[in-house]
Amino acid sequence: MTGYRGRFAPTPSGALHFGSLIAALGSFLDARHAGGEWLLRIEDLDPPRCPPGAADTILHQLEAFGLHWDGPVYYQHDRGPAYAWALEQLVAQGLAYPCSCSRQQWRDHAIYPGWCRTRPCEPDKPLAWRLRSDLGLNPVVWHDRLFGEQHFAPTELGDVVLKRKDGLWAYQLAVTVDDAAQGISDVVRGHDLLDNTPWQRQLQHALGLPEPRYLHLPLIVNASGQKLSKQNLAPALPVADAAVRPLLYQALVALDQKPPVTLRLGTVQEQLAWAIRHWQPQRIRRQAQRRE
Repeated sequence: MTGYRGRFAPTPSGALHFGSLIAALGSFLDARHAGGEWLLRIEDLDPPRCPPGAADTILHQLEAFGLHWDGPVYYQHDRGPAYAWALEQLVAQGLAYPCSCSRQQWRDHAIYPGWCRTRPCEPDKPLAWRLRSDLGLNPVVWHDRLFGEQHFAPTELGDVVLKRKDGLWAYQLAVTVDDAAQGISDVVRGHDLLDNTPWQRQLQHALGLPEPRYLHLPLIVNASGQKLSKQNLAPALPVADAAVRPLLYQALVALDQKPPVTLRLGTVQEQLAWAIRHWQPQRIRRQAQRRE
């Protein structure tokens, strides 16, 4: 076993679809080819968006595609104390502040303009907590394994929300804390999350956390150019073996792995065994989006 630790971290807002499969399969193959571990984290931070049974459906779908994870499933709804500790550290460093502004108030600005950095504009209203993106690690530079060097200046970022006004924890803080807690060495995910990475790198720097390597995969979109999602009525992944096999092969083709045509009729186990042996992320075309 190497020091490689990867993960797949879906939000259980509905069943997985083909775009989810690309992210899951890419991260799985990257981990298994390296002889590493592949963990599963359910990012259920927002209960109103997570219908009952959705997480179990995701687990069943992954198993149908042979994507078996290592260790217990990790659920973010159990992690509140760890996020609270991290926010306290940021507040103590002057890197987080309470904010009363609504999205409607700053709708004419490309990014949140930092009006509450000194004090909340309306302190009697519900308050969110934001990260001071103009302090700490600036600029944010890292190397993406597919898209090369990335460079973000503070003026491009805005002060992202860490804790929402309704008391729920926000994605950026939770994912950063949990990647460190799970010892994640490599993050493989969709290109739609590439521009989230600067905030996570800022948080890693501020909290003294390890910095994983990143590989962002082309985003799968429909014929209209929309990201495949539950909102866009993307069909759920099947679990019947007869439907799983050709879709798994299609995912390998979408990842530019050039599987032999004869593999299309292979079992799930045969397809994955071939894909693990032959995984070459450098084959993936450097595109932000890929048509379904």
